[in-house]
Amino acid sequence: MARVALPAAAAMLALLTCLPSCTSASTAVEGCMGRQAVGVTAGQLAGTYRGEGDAKGVKLTLTASQGKPGRGTVTVNDWPTGDWYRGELGAAFDGTGTWAVVQGGTPATESARLSLSFTTPRRFLEGDTLDSLSIAEGDGRTYLYADDDPDICPAFRLRLQGD
Repeated sequence: MARVALPAAAAMLALLTCLPSCTSASTAVEGCMGRQAVGVTAGQLAGTYRGEGDAKGVKLTLTASQGKPGRGTVTVNDWPTGDWYRGELGAAFDGTGTWAVVQGGTPATESARLSLSFTTPRRFLEGDTLDSLSIAEGDGRTYLYADDDPDICPAFRLRLQGD
């Protein structure tokens, strides 16, 4: 009888050992910032965001455009450049441009994203700077963050001030 219980006990121990680190992307985000947003409005996102984690010192300001739902202007300070597919942060810049909300599908399939387009400075090619952020909301807080590792709290994140 002990031979049958031993494999079951080993399997249970393996499961319990995995639980803290075996999470889905939405669970990791939810644990540190709130739930991934599926749909948001420009009014919900407008405001000034300050960086946390790898984004410390970064400032992003979103202003909603009248008559253009889910769109507006963006101003950034100390925004990083770099090859994001390699996870490298490069030199920082101050700039301006526009933003738009790309609405998600259902919670199980896709979350809403914030798309940035920089007009000043005009030195960027695709992938030269972070231009797409995920959105998380919860407990009265709003975060913008870079999806880098789905198993941990995002290192590059910005929190809406006043939250």
